[in-house]
Amino acid sequence: MPFPHIDPVFFRLGPLEFRWYGLMYILGFIASYVILKRGAKRMGLPFTKDDVADIIFSLALGVILGGRLGYIVFYNLPYYLVHPLKVFAVWEGGMSFHGGLMGVVVAGILAARKKGIGFFTLADLCVPAAPVGLGLGRLGNFINGELYGRPTDLPWGIIFPGGGGVPRHPSQLYEAFLEGPVLFAILSVVARKKPPAGVVFWTFIAMYGLFRFFVEFFREPDAQLGYLLGPFSMGQLLSFPMFLLGAAMVAVVSRRAKK
Repeated sequence: MPFPHIDPVFFRLGPLEFRWYGLMYILGFIASYVILKRGAKRMGLPFTKDDVADIIFSLALGVILGGRLGYIVFYNLPYYLVHPLKVFAVWEGGMSFHGGLMGVVVAGILAARKKGIGFFTLADLCVPAAPVGLGLGRLGNFINGELYGRPTDLPWGIIFPGGGGVPRHPSQLYEAFLEGPVLFAILSVVARKKPPAGVVFWTFIAMYGLFRFFVEFFREPDAQLGYLLGPFSMGQLLSFPMFLLGAAMVAVVSRRAKK
């Protein structure tokens, strides 16, 4: 299948360009506001509209800073050591989910202290919004024709502009589906059961790690890294420990709650 050639810029106003990828971020933050507001009401948390907006701003800052630093450290550190000013060239791309996760955890700890609630209570409130942003972000990757998959002879293989003229897995869409609606549905089911604080958060950690590890078998690894430890990519080496840690912590928290 040929790539649909969607213009990454959906609106132009003179010298200004508004891109689909940026729009996905904005839609993700708007959806997060709605989800957090409803979740706070369901959980009985006395959050005002300003409280919710303040939390989202803090977490968004953590995602952006952590995502950028994570990409630099995990995926291309030698390049940035030689070109340190490129650290600030965010318009050239380069974000890491795992770095963003670390950044948002730090931001969440600070926000929880500021609001006077437990970190895991806040984390359980916020993580159901994460799949919305993740799913939209992967759609943005597909529109940009980036982060495509490995070569395939399957009928839905797509010839991406930068993919060497061969059909490739649309791995961005695989991730958008698993990390978006599927993960959102799982977290919603878990949250409805009103589990102990931390279970929803650790379920997210475990399931994201599992889904990302699986999809990485179809995704083209980063050119500057290639495969590590045999057939595995950097994304898999970072994601599999997430699955193990998340699954173990769900079991530990649930067992402690029963006792």
